[in-house]
Amino acid sequence: MTEETHEKLKQIKQSFRLMMNGEAMRSMRDKGVEYHLNWGVSIIDLRRMAEEWCKDYDLAIELWKENIRECKILATMIMPPERMLPEIVDLWMEQTTEVEIAEQACFNLYQHLPYIPEMAFRWIASDRSVEQISGYHVLSRLFMRGMQPNERTREELVDQANAAIAGSDIIVRHAATTCLQRLEELEEQ
Repeated sequence: MTEETHEKLKQIKQSFRLMMNGEAMRSMRDKGVEYHLNWGVSIIDLRRMAEEWCKDYDLAIELWKENIRECKILATMIMPPERMLPEIVDLWMEQTTEVEIAEQACFNLYQHLPYIPEMAFRWIASDRSVEQISGYHVLSRLFMRGMQPNERTREELVDQANAAIAGSDIIVRHAATTCLQRLEELEEQ
């Protein structure tokens, strides 16, 4: 890590203290969301920070390495999509344990990657719920942007989604249901 990136990382981490929201932090902990460190900073404040720091590959990589909620979310906001390699997506997905981080990564970054449809279909077939949720979220976003699946991938999606909807994980069921709704809306257009 360069000295410049180290200084940026240090400055960002210090700024979280100023934006700390103890009530949000306790609420997440009470709901079972566990991070090594969580300052309870709002997504709106993180978006403002991302605008200030602009896209920065090296800083995003270093932020992701920190086991801090705000660092991981900010990493997804400042990573330039054109520099995000599939190998890094695989690594980040492997290291994602919280649904919030998965959702933020899908919304802020993954949906903008040209190779993501193939990964999303791989994720929905995974046995990890966080990967399934990510796959359905990415596909939902792509359908909202007009991406049409071919007949084979459509059938695969419907089969996987129906299995997820019949499953016991309520968050996966919700993501799969939403994805099918987005597909239906796309087909109606």
